[in-house]
Amino acid sequence: MTQADDIRRFVVREYIEPARAKGLKIVKVRVGDVNAAMGLDSRQPAIAGALGALKFLSLAKVKLIDRKGPHQGANLAFTFELV
Repeated sequence: MTQADDIRRFVVREYIEPARAKGLKIVKVRVGDVNAAMGLDSRQPAIAGALGALKFLSLAKVKLIDRKGPHQGANLAFTFELV
């Protein structure tokens, strides 16, 4: 398992699955929040890469509908539609 795989699994478990359980259609994930929750040390570029990859979209069964903020910074936010 790579760090990117760990990040993707964490976001699915902590953001995507709870949103589905609540019946939500949209989920917003902020890179800095994931970094802090996972206890990582300034891994924002790795998180941005993991969440921006087609592999994540397929794993999580989501569609990327928006990406706002600094390219790989803590305030980068991804907005996903649950499909």
